[in-house]
Amino acid sequence: MSEAVAQPALPEMPAPPDPVQLVESLLFVAGEPVSMAQIAKALDLPAEAVAEALDALEAQCIGRGVRVQRHGEQVQLVSAPESARAIARFLGVQASGRLSPAALEVLAIIAYRQPLTRAQVDAIRGVDSSGTLRALLARDLVSEAGRLETVGRPILYATTSLFLQQFGLTSLTDLPPMEISLPTANNQAIVGQ
Repeated sequence: MSEAVAQPALPEMPAPPDPVQLVESLLFVAGEPVSMAQIAKALDLPAEAVAEALDALEAQCIGRGVRVQRHGEQVQLVSAPESARAIARFLGVQASGRLSPAALEVLAIIAYRQPLTRAQVDAIRGVDSSGTLRALLARDLVSEAGRLETVGRPILYATTSLFLQQFGLTSLTDLPPMEISLPTANNQAIVGQ
């Protein structure tokens, strides 16, 4: 009689990865902004589950070296803004030139009022902004966001994900509230007649 040979037990299969872990892995390997729809399709998850996983990942990243950055429907992992100096030193990168006051002004106008045309920026500033806008486009801080449906179909401009990254924002909602005070004659409010 032959003895029965015992079969080795199969190792237990690991539990399926947590959606937060999967989303983090995808953002890590992407290396550039991806849409929430792309993540949902890749993971075969509903959009709501991806949004919940992103919220959880964002909360987990607080106080760590990476952050979740959102720009509209685009999402990516970025280094923490407070690490910029050490990262630049590590990479041997020289700090790029600072933005001029005019560039900061145009950038702020676009950030708070986007999308808008160059003519709208000019009307707010009271001066021509074409050169400054070209400089911001070259630095990839603003980009074309479409065309206005009017005569001439002027280009609409909006901020980019690099803008968020450079200014340490995870989304446009992180911009500080804007307070507008209009100067009046003799500091008195102008009242309609």
